[in-house]
Amino acid sequence: MGVRGKLAEIARVLEEIVGERWVITERAMMGGYLRDETPNAVCPSPALDLVLVKPANAKEVSKILKVANRERVPVFPVGGRTGLSGGAVPVKPGMILSLERMNAIEVDRDNMMAIAEAGATLGDLTRAVGEAGFFFPLHPGDEGAQMGGLVATSAGGVRAVKHGIMRNFVKGLEVVLPTEEILTLGGCLLKNNTGYNLMHLMMGSEGTLGVITKAVIRLYPKAGITVTLIAAFERRQDAMHSVMKTLQSGITPMAIEYIDWDDIERASVHLREKWPSEGGKAQLIIILSEVNEDALFSECEEISKICEANHVLETLIAETKEEQERILRIRSNLYTPLKPLLHDILDITVPPGRVEALMDKVDAIAEEYGTSIPIYGHVGDGNLHGHIMKEEGRGLKFVNKVKRKIYEATVSLGGVITGEHGIGKVKIGDADLVLSEKEIELIRAVKAVFDPNNIMNPGTIAG
Repeated sequence: MGVRGKLAEIARVLEEIVGERWVITERAMMGGYLRDETPNAVCPSPALDLVLVKPANAKEVSKILKVANRERVPVFPVGGRTGLSGGAVPVKPGMILSLERMNAIEVDRDNMMAIAEAGATLGDLTRAVGEAGFFFPLHPGDEGAQMGGLVATSAGGVRAVKHGIMRNFVKGLEVVLPTEEILTLGGCLLKNNTGYNLMHLMMGSEGTLGVITKAVIRLYPKAGITVTLIAAFERRQDAMHSVMKTLQSGITPMAIEYIDWDDIERASVHLREKWPSEGGKAQLIIILSEVNEDALFSECEEISKICEANHVLETLIAETKEEQERILRIRSNLYTPLKPLLHDILDITVPPGRVEALMDKVDAIAEEYGTSIPIYGHVGDGNLHGHIMKEEGRGLKFVNKVKRKIYEATVSLGGVITGEHGIGKVKIGDADLVLSEKEIELIRAVKAVFDPNNIMNPGTIAG
């Protein structure tokens, strides 16, 4: 029996588990499930023969994985498909497992936790916890991202300086193993020192060890007051010196973002929005949050003094919710208008004190290869997004050469090739720059213990 015939038989078994309505075999109806937000030029091609299945609970997921494991059929868990490393792309004939029906959210007020199913979106969570009087600080960018994917990639984003990344918020997980067992790891606990932390192993595993079906997320009280500062500089060097002095001052902003004026303008035009500052080639977005007005404006004053000492052109303060949301919306959409123009988006990360040095090295590489590499990102935590643009007569061979050079420069500064997007299927060829042979050996050994038949998202992380 061929692959297509085998998948047709499996589809009938899946219909018995989840119902005929939730099993899709027609490719034309799979649409966006076949790829994520990775640039087209480097996004891997999806397999031709696939079955899309949408379970309603962990028990159904367990039954699905039991079938897949028995039949040695690859399983590709997908969330909101907002990833940028091709991690959710189904590259082999098999099953696409979408958890979108599993989208319930419960807020535990006493313990300040949210229990969210994997298919709930970031937007769903933000609204639910806000209505309950709490705050979830993390903002990776796209509010259509689903909780399972956010955990599986240990997402970061704009507000990671003060509160950290997804790994810092997850206190419990429900996970279905490819061998069908359902694990409950952690819970509504602030301390848990019982044995190896399998929960943390699942975070960042990109669907290669099991299927995350539920997460317990730590919440915070609603922030008393927040403001967003825009600081415009003529020189990038002055902006970066202001970032370092701010971090060394004892102030811990929620976010410190660096953006070139050209990128801001492009995103603003795309969204038909107006950016508050019209001057300065190099701009910082600094988001502050405090329990009272006195503390907040004392920090604003201190940061303004730091920026003035570093030749700031202007410092603006956005106080209203509408103004701050507009700034964040423009920042979160920098990638959208760039995507059709580029080959690849990078996710390089170095210690925060070496960000300026990394930017200088990227500029030097761009000059060496006669190209332009726009770069912006989360300078407060050392995470930058460089863009290798499309150019006439320059294909993937050129892109890979430039990318490898940038990765080598990043590693030379004590950095890594991905800070938040994950290895996925796009970065596997460069993982050797960061991971030793022994680390790769151990990763593959861990993969073999959890997934002995290598059915979970093959082609990702462990190959």
